[in-house]
Amino acid sequence: MNNAGKMVIALAAGAVIGGVLGVLFAPDKGTDTRKKIADAGKKLADKVKDNVNGLRVNMKEKADSLKERAEEFI
Repeated sequence: MNNAGKMVIALAAGAVIGGVLGVLFAPDKGTDTRKKIADAGKKLADKVKDNVNGLRVNMKEKADSLKERAEEFI
């Protein structure tokens, strides 16, 4: 995994931890807090999926480019 991938994972983990701690220390009812945590988790999961898909597309494009260069070289 490259540095950009590690950075995305670290940012996502930090966002989750910060969000959860912020919600847990907020003066809300338990049901409201659990709903906020669930919503934040869903949003984070969507962001992670988008980032993974973006990395996958980027890697496929680089692999295709490398394959084309190899074929031209041969």
